[in-house]
Amino acid sequence: MADTSPILTLERVSKTFVTKPVFGPARRVEALRRVSLTLQPGKALALVGESGSGKSTVGRLIVRHYAPTEGRILFEGQDIETNHSRALEKAYQRSVQMVFQDPFSALNPAHTIRHHLLRPLALHQPDRDPERALLDLLGDVELDPKSTPDKYPHELSGGQRQRVNFARALAVNARLIVADEPTSMLDVSIRKSVLGLMRRLKDERGLALLYITHDIATAQYLAEETAVMFRGQIVEQGPTARVVGAPQHAYTQLLRSAVPDPAIRLGGDGQSFAEQAAQVRKDAARDVTSMTMAGDGHFFALH
Repeated sequence: MADTSPILTLERVSKTFVTKPVFGPARRVEALRRVSLTLQPGKALALVGESGSGKSTVGRLIVRHYAPTEGRILFEGQDIETNHSRALEKAYQRSVQMVFQDPFSALNPAHTIRHHLLRPLALHQPDRDPERALLDLLGDVELDPKSTPDKYPHELSGGQRQRVNFARALAVNARLIVADEPTSMLDVSIRKSVLGLMRRLKDERGLALLYITHDIATAQYLAEETAVMFRGQIVEQGPTARVVGAPQHAYTQLLRSAVPDPAIRLGGDGQSFAEQAAQVRKDAARDVTSMTMAGDGHFFALH
């Protein structure tokens, strides 16, 4: 019987930033408000929302760029804030990797692709033949193993550079990848191929994926589960087919209506789309009081 234990769990995680301007008093910004999520091995969770909704803050908390103000993040049942030993911290950093939005800035322009991949291989897979492992990695991410190693990042396309970033995560034997808008800076023509790569790695390697995106339509292609965020709160979550195909929260309906589909519209009532959108955003910004079940594993927020 397959193990269904989550690889990572967020339990009512909040994050507050305090800004200290040159003039005037300090200001508190609630980036996240009581966010709860679960990631399963071999599955993808799409975290969907507009810019400023808190999606990237979730990702950076998971990879420990920030620490939560409240709540817990559990990796295989262990609170990551209790990883006090160097060995535990290194094991976590190896297991959980992040692929960033900009595929160029994540790579050092002064080094070849060979350097970018051999270094993590030497650190994390020292028993393997480095050249054989390098070729295998490039094959895994669908890059030419003959011409790619000696190229520099500027000699690759955006899609190829993003594939190198995924190869680096594989080089350290990552078990969970946080992909923060990994296709938003790529040409439309190659976005699907990168999403296809992510789906194949998930299925073949059993990787867990947190796919952070503003594009709810791509969630259907990659993710089994989808969570929708607005103003630092989860407003709807559940199986992607239900969340995207039959959204219950007004904000999810608003996102869905932005996808070109003449059969799906935000309701009428004589208001313009802009007026309805403004009202939905105002209502969704209020504190979530509870989550209501809309179906098997499908929940939406009440404010």
